[in-house]
Order: sequence, then C-alpha cells, then structure tokens
Amino acid sequence: MKITVFGRASASRATLLLGVAGLALVAPSVAYAQEEEELAEPAADEPGSGNEILVTATKREQTLQDVPVAVSVTTGETLERAQIRDLKDLQMVVPSLRVTQLQSSANTNFIIRGFGNGANNAGIEPSVGVFIDGVYRSRTASQVNDLPNVSRIEVLRGPQSTLFGKNASAGVISIVTEEPQFDLGGSVEAGYGNYNAVVLKGYVTGPLSDNVAASIAGGWSGRDGYNKDLATGDRTNERNRWFVRGQLLIEPSTDFKARIIADYDSIDENCCGVVNLKRAPSPGATDVVDALGDLPDANHPFANVVYNNYNSTNDIKNWGVSAQLDYNIGPMTLTSITAYRNNQAVTAQDADFSSADLIYPLAADINLDTFTQELRMTAEIADKASILLGAFYIKEKVDQTGELKWGTQARAYANALISSLSGGSQNITTLEATLGTLEGNPSKYTNKFFAYQTGNDETFTLDSEAISIFGQFDYEVVPGLTVTLGGNYTKDVKDYTANIVGSDVFSTVDLVADGNTAIYAQALATTIGGPMFLNLGRPATQQEIGLFAQGNPAAFGLASGGAQAYADANDTNAAVNPLLALKPLQYLPPFLNVPNSVEDGHVSDDDFTYTIRLAYDVSPEVNIYASYATGFKAASVNLSRDSRPFAADAAALGSAGLLKVNQTFGTRYADPEKSTVYEFGLKGNWGVGSANVAVFKQEIAGFQSNIFTGTGFALANAGKQSTFGVEFEGMVEPTDGLNFNLGVTYLDPKYDDFVFSAVGDLTGTRPSGIPEWTVVLGGQYEVDMGNGDALYLNASYHHESKVQIVEGLPGYLAGGQAAAIAAAAQFTRTVNDVSASITYAMDSGLEFSLWGRNLLDDRYLQQVFDSVAQPLSISGYTNQPRTWGGSVRFKW
Repeated sequence: MKITVFGRASASRATLLLGVAGLALVAPSVAYAQEEEELAEPAADEPGSGNEILVTATKREQTLQDVPVAVSVTTGETLERAQIRDLKDLQMVVPSLRVTQLQSSANTNFIIRGFGNGANNAGIEPSVGVFIDGVYRSRTASQVNDLPNVSRIEVLRGPQSTLFGKNASAGVISIVTEEPQFDLGGSVEAGYGNYNAVVLKGYVTGPLSDNVAASIAGGWSGRDGYNKDLATGDRTNERNRWFVRGQLLIEPSTDFKARIIADYDSIDENCCGVVNLKRAPSPGATDVVDALGDLPDANHPFANVVYNNYNSTNDIKNWGVSAQLDYNIGPMTLTSITAYRNNQAVTAQDADFSSADLIYPLAADINLDTFTQELRMTAEIADKASILLGAFYIKEKVDQTGELKWGTQARAYANALISSLSGGSQNITTLEATLGTLEGNPSKYTNKFFAYQTGNDETFTLDSEAISIFGQFDYEVVPGLTVTLGGNYTKDVKDYTANIVGSDVFSTVDLVADGNTAIYAQALATTIGGPMFLNLGRPATQQEIGLFAQGNPAAFGLASGGAQAYADANDTNAAVNPLLALKPLQYLPPFLNVPNSVEDGHVSDDDFTYTIRLAYDVSPEVNIYASYATGFKAASVNLSRDSRPFAADAAALGSAGLLKVNQTFGTRYADPEKSTVYEFGLKGNWGVGSANVAVFKQEIAGFQSNIFTGTGFALANAGKQSTFGVEFEGMVEPTDGLNFNLGVTYLDPKYDDFVFSAVGDLTGTRPSGIPEWTVVLGGQYEVDMGNGDALYLNASYHHESKVQIVEGLPGYLAGGQAAAIAAAAQFTRTVNDVSASITYAMDSGLEFSLWGRNLLDDRYLQQVFDSVAQPLSISGYTNQPRTWGGSVRFKW
C-alpha cells in the first residue's frame, strides 16, 4: 500500500502562482487547509492524502479541501516515517511553527507566526493553545510527552476562539489520536540510537463486545545526556520518560458514541545544560567563579560540556481522564467533552551553572489542577448552511512553592566581588562592620551577608475560572460563494496570592540611607576642620566635632545643616556615594506580598471576538478566501520573584505604609492580549500537485512579553506587535510513489509600541527570535520491492534565516539601554537542519528503520540570558547535536 506523506492540493498551486516547473522540490509533510466542492474521495483501502485528509479543524469532520482555515496537517504516517517523537520535532515539517525547550523538561514554548509565550512561568496561559483529542492542555508541562498512536496533528494559525471556545490569540495545535478499533490490531516497537537512546512502545486495540472497543498504549524512552558535566561526572539533557494511555469506545447505536480516555506519564530527567557565552570584564564575576570552581569555556559553547555542583531535578507527573459523548439527532450532532487533569512538576537547578557552590538550590514545586467542560452543537441545514454553537468552561488551580538560597561558597564569592566593586576599599567583613556602624550597631551584620541557606522561600497560588460562549455560521450565498460569521464571548476571573519570605540580609540594607549617613559625616568633618571653622587643614575628628558643637552650637547647626543638604543632594550620586557600587549585589530585594490593603490580588476580564470570512470556488481546481478575525487572551499573572507592584500604586502603597526597603516596581500581571488578523488565501489542486498561499497581517495589542531577568521573569505588555507575512505550502507527485514538499514562511514583525520592555523603549524595532525566512523542504520515495514489501526513503531540510536571539540583556542596563541592546546584538541564530530516514516495510507487518536527525550537526543557540548572580556575564542554551538510530516495528 502506498502511503502519501503530503497533500496534493498544495503544489499545483505552486505551479500556477510561482510558474516554476521545478517546484517538484516542495514542502514539508504538511498540507494547508482549503475549500473546494468537487474533490475525489480517497480509496477505501488508502488513507486520504493532501487536501483529501479528513480533519476536524472546524469541529466538523471535513476534508482539508473543504476547510477555509489556515491550518497545516501532519499525518500519522508522516510522523512515523520522519521519526517525529514529540512536539519539539514538529517544527521540522511545519514552517510557521517554532518549538523550544529551555529551563527544564517541564517547559516547552510554542510559537506560531512569531507569536507565542507561556513557558517558565506557571501564571501565564500560552498564546498557542494545545488540545489533545479535544481536551485543552493549559500549561506546557502537560504538553511534553511522547506521541502515542497519533492520527494527525492540525496546526491552526491565527486566533481560533470561534471554533475552540478557549481563546488562543496566536493559534492552536490540535492532536488527534486513533480511536479504539473493533478489529484486533496493534504494534510493538523497539529502537536504539546514539547516546544509548532506547525506545520501547506498544499498542493493542480490539473489541470487548459488539458495541465496545478498547485500546491501550504504553512506552518508555531513555537516553544518556548529550552534555557532559565535568563537575558531577554525569550527563545532562538526558531522556527518561514513560507513559500509559487507555481508551474505551462505546457505540450502542449509530447515533451515539462515547469515548473515554485515561492517561498517565512521568518524566524524571537531568536537564537542561547551560553554557557560558561571555565572561564579565576582568576583574569580574566569572573570574571569581574560576577561583572557586569552573565554568564552560565561552570560546567553545558547542563542546557539549557544562559544570554544575549538583544534578538538576525534573520530576514531572501528569495524568488525566476525559469523556467525550457524541449524539446525533437528525441533522444535529451534540458533543460533550469533560476532562480533569493534574500536573505536578518538581524542579531544581544549579542556577549559577558552575561547579562553584554559589546557589543551592533554585527549586520549584508546582501543582496544577484543571477541570474543563465543553458543550457544542453542529448541524447541516439543507446543504446550504452549517452551524456550530458551543460553550466552554475551565476552572484551574495553581499551587507553587519554591526557594532560592545561597550556597556554601556564596560568602567567599561575594567577598571577592565586594572588593572588586569597592576598588579594594572594602571586603565582606569590613563592609558588615561599616554598615552596622552607620546604623548605630557595629555588630548588627556580623557574618550575616550572603550566609549559607539564606535567600527566598516562596509561595504562590492562582485560582482562575473562565467561561466562553462561541459559535460559527457558514452559509452558501450562491453556488461556490460561502460567507462565515463567528463570535465568542469570554469572561475570565483570576485570584492570586504571592508570599515570599526573604532572609538575604544584604538585600535589605538601604545603601542610599547608609550612604547618606556616611556622606553627611564626611561632609561635616570636612566643613568643621576647614578654614571656615577650626582651620585644621584636615577633616575634624569625632572628638573635635563634639567639642566644637558644645562650644559653638549655632555654628555647628549651620555646618550640620549644610552637610545634611549636601548628603541629601548626593546620596543617589554614585560618584559621591561609594556604597551604590554594591547595589548590583542586592539580588533579592524584599518582597511586598499580595494581597494587601492596596493590591487585592484579583483581575477580571471579558471580551467579544469574532470572525468574518468569504470563500469562493473560482473553479473546481482553484478557490480563494478572505477573512478578518479577532482574538483574545486573558490577563496573565506573574508567579515569580520578579512580581512587583505597579508604579502607579506607589503613592497608595506609601500612604498605607507598605513600601519595603529597596522597593522596586514592575508588574503583578499583564493585561489581556487582543489580536487582529487580516488574511487572504488562494488554493489550488491539480491531481499531481497542489499549492496554497496565504498573505496576512496579524496584530496583537498588549502582547504579553515574559523575559528572564536572571533571578525571575519580567512580565509586561508590549503596546502593540504586528507581523506581515506570506506562507506557501505545496506538494508535487511527479511519478507514482515519489513526492516532494516545500513550505516557505516570510515574516516581517515589528514592535509598533513597546515603551516599557525589560530593557527600555523598543518601539519601532524588530522582535527577537523571529526569522525573516523559514523554509522546510522534504520528500519521500516509495520503492515497490515486490511480494507486498516496500522501501521508503524520507528526507527533510529545515532552514531559518539569521535572527537576533533576544532584544537586550537587562543585566547591562547600568550602562544604559544602548549597552543592554549592544550586549545582546552579538548573539544570533541561523538554523540548517537536515534529517532523513529509510524504512523497509514487509507485507507481514515487520518494519526496519534507520534514521538521523540534524545530520549536519548544525549547532546554534536557542536562548541567551544574563548569568545568575554573575554581573555582566552571559549564559545560554544550545540545541541538540546530531542524533541517529534504528528501530524494529511489528504491526498486526
């Protein structure tokens, strides 16, 4: 049986629009959603290909050709032949999608058309919604799992609130797995690869009775880490995860069906390695680290070498149950999807990323409970109209605890930094005595600065509840011309608490006030010892000042007033107040807990979004559509130690007496995102080839930006971010068994308004991390070996043009915004990833495969950030090196 990887509808259009006969070299194993009335049905014994694939992107089962939505579809056959193991690999075949995993195994970020966030901060709902068999997965920790028995993955681009109920302002990834079958069947698979990678998977399905079928899938995958930790002797970026998933399908009649799913998966891995990219100017923090331990060589970031003084913890448990009920009543279908999910992620990391014991530990324990309920009705009316009405409800609770503590060498490390920053005038012991004396108690701070196991103990909670009423109506006005109207009303309420108990003593010291005292004392001594009074030719001593005050109270008052005025005018002047040089070492300023008398820890939003679309069949081979859609994502809450009061609340907090020493301001939450998309699409299907083109302008007002600052996350709204883009996906099948696929995405993004970013005003600049060009080129050749056997050759190439990785680095802001931007400008990324596989499939069901990913060993940086507790140093995450392996699979 021939398996076609990609849709025919995409490449013929390439021939028409681009006029390139050689467009046989076309796109990934993906198909673009289209609308066309006359389309041949696939043969009964052959799965649909290209635009003949059945999808549920519009919550109705239709062929891809009949769906006027910007959606790419990857079939189960493509996933299998291309050895796509999890969602991180999906970007190899979908050019408008980017997937990254950074800080831990629990955090995966999905970006569509350059828009998307949500990883690393449990208070942020992702801009890209992920659904598995209709069940919303609200956080990235519950989205990182192997893909068992996937039928297809649909990637919908742009806001989808009128179809999915749960608002997703940037797009949706909808994963559809196979239902249990009433015929006995199954598969087993075993694989082995480099880094001692082992994969074991199995699947069995069959009938329990005439009306009940069941299936169970399970698997385990393990791999040594590709980074060698020269401090612990172990390896990082390993893989150790397993899953089990069971389903029941109950069909007592043709009008009723129930599908019940229960799953559990576990991850227990040492991840993720961080390398040093730039050492602080000498004498700097990294030089101090070198004296206490080791750092990766900044000149060789891709040596697969890291240093940690303890292994990372990534212990993730994820389970859930769901029930989908479908009931046909005449032309209507009623559907109910009820689900409960729990996710717990325990993580710990050596956040200084060196073998020195500076931080022990940076840890978090996050428990997430989610209940969702969706009700919807779909109906076809007189072959002229279709209607979808639905309601979606979600209730979620996040409980998060964590800690960030100083390690055994933190005090020695701080001692060296204090000496360097004070020009050698202070060390940690003399500084403790100096500051204590200025505050009237010389022993107040003795042995307390950067003491072992001092730092932060953190507790956050978030209770959220939202309901959406949504619907969509399609009507064929005249033959070939269909108008679509859709709407969604969402009400979202969040209540949150943030409680941090800080024990980092140095961060509580008011260096401005203490500096004021020191400046006053110095100015007073200089004035009284000067020619106006005692004319000593030097500053007066304390004894001399006391005697002068007793004998000349009026003159002393005049001198004291002048000295105080001078101190008040200069206590924030670093040239006069030498203590200000030490402010960068106050990493953990006191935290103002929420709720309080000014901040109630409550945020509530509601919004109406809508879609208007016209689709027209120009001919049986060509159709076009134009759409206007709006989207909405509710406010996100900053559940990190960088959660800070809004500056607008400063006066009220001051009046209430709530302001802390060294009070900093920022955001507690980011206001909602609101998106708008204008899109035009042209699609064609000519049998041997197909092509799809979409041109769009997408704008998100209030885009929620989440930037790592070194110890937490700065969550803020960009005033407006917009992107103009063009997407092409196509396929051609020049001969039976041979097809080529091409996907090209062009993006031109801009911050139209982003005044208050973590590195200052970025208005008018290009957002980081969004390549101008993304190209995915692939092909498959099937060779009939006779006797029912077949050989499959599969290859793909993924390219992303050069892009700056981050806009700026907040750790350099002391030198101004220009310095923060310049520090980041040197770090860019270009991607050239080649993957291939070869499979020999026997008629008996036995298959042998060899595969390779990133065959060119193309190395690049995924992300860069300010090194934790190492001023002016820069760290980053690297991508995965070349991997290869083989597998044996048996199907029956």
